[in-house]
Order: sequence, then structure tokens, then C-alpha cells
Amino acid sequence: MIDEATARERVVSTADRLFYAHGVQAVGMDTVRAESGVSLKRIYALFPSKDDLVLAVLRHRTNQWNTGIAGAVADAVTPRDKVLAIFDFLAAWFREDSFRGCAFINVFGELGGGSNRVAEAVRAQKASFQRRVAELVRAAGGPGYLAPQLVLLAEGAQTTAAISQDPDTAAHARAAAETLIRCALGDSENAPAV
Repeated sequence: MIDEATARERVVSTADRLFYAHGVQAVGMDTVRAESGVSLKRIYALFPSKDDLVLAVLRHRTNQWNTGIAGAVADAVTPRDKVLAIFDFLAAWFREDSFRGCAFINVFGELGGGSNRVAEAVRAQKASFQRRVAELVRAAGGPGYLAPQLVLLAEGAQTTAAISQDPDTAAHARAAAETLIRCALGDSENAPAV
């Protein structure tokens, strides 16, 4: 018998894959059981309701998102490049075969109106991303109004890329972000690089 941590990880990763590919409402707990190899009794011991499992999947997705953004930002050199690295992260993600848009937006669209806990989890993730972008903009010397504009570009790019199935959406959003940054921070040749 597998230990609790392994069972939890297996169920969450399986549910994440299935929910992301097919939608939460289309995937029954029996499917999660069959795909994960964890008994239904054990799944319900770990996650008393499907909402509990959805929340665990959203926490898992939050960790993946934060790790991906942090990695992209860490690879960038200047503060301005760190802001733009968000769009480079999106460009790589949009090219993955499994890309189906933002899991948080997808889940909110399915369940947000009927589950306050799910809606709050999605809002918390979006607020966290907004704070991270605001930190990057501040580090680049940008004004406060720039961060929400860049977040809208990133969020809109995710939705547009999912619907259009066009991974180049990230490049378009990055170009728009560069224009916003240039307008907000200036871009004269004599200005010091940020």
C-alpha cells in the first residue's frame, strides 16, 4: 500500500491532467480512481469532496505557475528583461501540446459561480500574480499603473492563445508589453538601462 503523501500526489497529478484536458465537470471521481490507481475510498479519505480535490489541484497549479515564472525571471538579466520574461514563459507554455489555456480561468468558468471556495482560490492566485508583476515593475523603476496593464496582457494572451490555438499570441503580447514599458519608462539611448 502506498503512503498518504504518494497517494495524494498521484491523485492530484492525475486529477490535474484530467481536469485540464476535459474539464472538472466532465471527469468523475471513478475516472480519477481508474487513472490514478488509488481506490475511491482512499481518494475520499484524502479529499472528502470533489471541491477539495479541485482546490488541491489549484494549489498544485499555483506552485507550477510560480515555479515557471520564477525560473523565467531568474534567467533574465536586467529588471526590464525580468518583466518581459513573463511573456517568454507564456511563449514556451503556449507551444506545449497539452496547452488548454489558463487552468484557473477554466475552473472559474466551470465552477466559480457555484463554489465560493474555488472562486476564492482562483482570485487568490490571480492576486498573487498581480503582486509579482507589480514587484518586477517596481524593481524596473516603473510606475504603479504599468503592472495592471501588463497583467491584463498576460491574462488576455492566455485566453486568446487557448481559443485561437495560436502560440504566437505570446509574441504579440510581448511586443505590446515592450511598447507599454517603453512609454512608461522611457527609451532614449542616453537613458541608463534598467
